[in-house]
Amino acid sequence: MATDALLPAAIPAAGIRPRRNLRRRVRNAATVASALTLAAIIGAALLAPLIAPFDPNAIDLGQALKAPSPAHWFGTDQLGRDVLSRVIFGGRMSLFIALCVVILAGIGGTLAGILAGYRGGLVDDVVMRFAEIQYALPPVILALVLVGALGPSTTNIIIVITLANWARFARVIRAEAISLRHRDFVLLARLSGASSWRIVLTHILPNVQATLLVLLTLDIGLIIILEATLSFLGLGIQPPDPSWGTMIAEGRAYLERAWWTSLLPGAALLLTVLAANVIGDSLGRRGAGAGGR
Repeated sequence: MATDALLPAAIPAAGIRPRRNLRRRVRNAATVASALTLAAIIGAALLAPLIAPFDPNAIDLGQALKAPSPAHWFGTDQLGRDVLSRVIFGGRMSLFIALCVVILAGIGGTLAGILAGYRGGLVDDVVMRFAEIQYALPPVILALVLVGALGPSTTNIIIVITLANWARFARVIRAEAISLRHRDFVLLARLSGASSWRIVLTHILPNVQATLLVLLTLDIGLIIILEATLSFLGLGIQPPDPSWGTMIAEGRAYLERAWWTSLLPGAALLLTVLAANVIGDSLGRRGAGAGGR
């Protein structure tokens, strides 16, 4: 009787473990596929002048709106430009802007968050009030207002998207810094006479690196979408320079007879954002698992 009483509890437990293993394998496979996809996209962007089959801005009206073929794998647009070449160079521009913004917003937001969380008091209040003001406006609306005032250019786009993204880093890193400043090793360092900068560089910053890496990875997708949105609305990368958002916008008028002009740049945008988000989610899960252990 005692053995029979244990069977109902043992059978579900035995069934849960294979399902967990299957989910883990699926997530690992998705992470590997995303890493390979993102690596291929970054590699294509870096080697764009070498691997692009045509000049992305070369106009050939005699080849306008040609369907995908061995000569033009992704077809041509309304001006006869090779869509594949423009997708490759458009990815190069999008990734360049994402890299610049991630570095600037990551450094600025991290320093602001650590300063607010570690120092507290008036400094914390001032930094958080600025962050709340930024959060009061959706990033797209803020970017539209600033780009409309400053004018569309690559430099202005980087500045605008940085201003729209730094607060995300500041708020998350601030929470980490508040938790760390009460830890024993920080208190001991303070009692030993270590300066605030030494404590921040030696004890606070190394312990927020895992969280920062997740934020940086996830932010890449958001930045690429925001840049594509601005370009789609005509406030981003200006023609004739290629951009995924601009290509999608230009191809709208030809969707019925030339679907590839918008769909293929959109697919490249989707793959890049999805790959970055899957990798960021995987890093977040591993960080949470390590913290739980």
